[in-house]
Amino acid sequence: MPRVKKKVASRARRKKYLKLAKGYRSGRRRLYRTARETVERALCYAYRDRKVRKREFRSLWITRINAALRPHGMSYSKFMGGLKKADIALDRKTLADLAVYSPQVFAHITDITRPTA
Repeated sequence: MPRVKKKVASRARRKKYLKLAKGYRSGRRRLYRTARETVERALCYAYRDRKVRKREFRSLWITRINAALRPHGMSYSKFMGGLKKADIALDRKTLADLAVYSPQVFAHITDITRPTA
């Protein structure tokens, strides 16, 4: 059996981490062990925060909608209930954009969803 030499594979493995560590400062970029630890931690944060970003944007949209509703004398929960009853299928992202960029349209939607009781 031929003798196995591991130089190429181990170098490639190290280069992979050092390439991902580009842009880091000092030893975090140059030293393999430090670079590997930093890159692995960064990849964990990146994976986690792709999920967190969705939560944070939904929260932002709800805050914007609620802030736009207050001058009309409505709360967020009453507004969303009114949307369901009026069978208006607009998502929170669209509603937040309407609240910020076209308040007249948002005011019209608010009037439609206002309870008549």
